[in-house]
Amino acid sequence: MRRHPGRGEAGREVSVPSERGAEVGRRIGVGLMYGLWRPRVLGAWRVPASGPAILAVNHSHNIDGPMVMGVSPRPTHFLIKKEAFVGPLGTFLTGIGQLKVDRTSADRTAITDALGVLGNGGVLGIFPEGTRGEGDFASLRAGLAYFAVRSGAPIVPVAVLGSSEKPGRLIEGLPPLRSRVDVVFGDPFEAGDGSGRRTRAALDEATERIQKQLSSHLENARRLTGR
Repeated sequence: MRRHPGRGEAGREVSVPSERGAEVGRRIGVGLMYGLWRPRVLGAWRVPASGPAILAVNHSHNIDGPMVMGVSPRPTHFLIKKEAFVGPLGTFLTGIGQLKVDRTSADRTAITDALGVLGNGGVLGIFPEGTRGEGDFASLRAGLAYFAVRSGAPIVPVAVLGSSEKPGRLIEGLPPLRSRVDVVFGDPFEAGDGSGRRTRAALDEATERIQKQLSSHLENARRLTGR
């Protein structure tokens, strides 16, 4: 994987995944997602045109990540469970700038890479629920708050709706081919309280604020799309 220097915390220079690789992934995603399904993208203009940003995506189906990667207006580096980085798929994910994370421990390499992406003004994609589930933002892990407070990057809530409504007939594990999948981007917001605190209490408070914002966005997205 091509990597290039960026800025991590405290301004230290770190090696981060190439944005060029992520842009290649975005273009592949565009072709696949629009070729297989009918994405309806709402509010993509809300993603900051430049500077660091975090896309916080609900997660109810395996295509949610590739879908957001393909329809996002900017190249995105997603934190993806290490179990996916096996064989040719692992080589491909690394080549398109995606980040491997061990969900069972505090993965310092993944943390450094993620902060490096943000320090270099890039876009980090996170499933704040930590794993695939109902996709309702009901239970958030602390990772999203940590990255947002640590980096100061705004969070853009993203709701993917329709990916898990019913299985396809040709490939049961995927949504029906040519079915509509809605991707709704929300207004960016700051996770911190403006104090710059990074204590456990501050992160817990930030997580609570984030959950309210994400849940509100999901409710609005469902009302907007009728799903």
